[in-house]
Amino acid sequence: MGKVYIVGAGPGDPELLTLKAYRILKKADVVLYDRLVNEDILNYVNPLAKLVYVGKEDGKHTIPQEEINRLLLFYAKLYKNVVRLKGGDPFIFGRGGEEALFLERNGIPYELVPGVSSFYAVPEYGGIPLTFRGISSSFAVVTGHETVGKRKYVNWKAFKDIDTVVILMGVKNRRRIAKELINAGRNPYEPVAFVERGTTEDQRIVISTLKEVSENPPEVNPPAVMVIGNVVNLHKVLKEFNETGRFTYGALKDTPGRHTDT
Repeated sequence: MGKVYIVGAGPGDPELLTLKAYRILKKADVVLYDRLVNEDILNYVNPLAKLVYVGKEDGKHTIPQEEINRLLLFYAKLYKNVVRLKGGDPFIFGRGGEEALFLERNGIPYELVPGVSSFYAVPEYGGIPLTFRGISSSFAVVTGHETVGKRKYVNWKAFKDIDTVVILMGVKNRRRIAKELINAGRNPYEPVAFVERGTTEDQRIVISTLKEVSENPPEVNPPAVMVIGNVVNLHKVLKEFNETGRFTYGALKDTPGRHTDT
């Protein structure tokens, strides 16, 4: 019986992979990896390892979660070191907890390796701090998948007074999310940022407002992190410094919203 490592690959930039994750990939016998894992990271994998793509996409779940669980069990019986490589952090909207529970119930040894999460790293690469003295003393992270079957499970009213709201996997539902937040009492003219393909050389930033997104949303392509709050106003000066002073992975492209580019 082998051991399964549930490993976070980070938000995209290969240099954000942790040293522990790098070490484990080097000794892997088989790696089951997700759609959001930057394929450059696969260059770090043991060249003799078997690579198995198990990516899922909204509305296009090529491999059901149950099948991924079955594969983990199958490979754990054949190999010593099995890596389940997931984008971002495995326990933040990544079903890593479900997979760990499955392994626990089946008596499979496992280890959890946290990864840099996109919820804070992607806004940072866009020059958007989630907290800032005098502007934001609280933030919340929420999934943009609003329903499971027919049951609505996100209470958007709970985010009325949170200074900064970060939404993952919300591109598809961005118009509805903006309407829900406005109806909950948030300022319609509050700035909104979408950071596409954050931390990679293809990063693109779109600036808008809640009202704009609710009525005529700007073109945004997944994967993208949605940030709502006045900290978005800091993005331009901090992003420009990041490009010239600290950021080296690739040149960023900045696309203004239709009426505002704060």
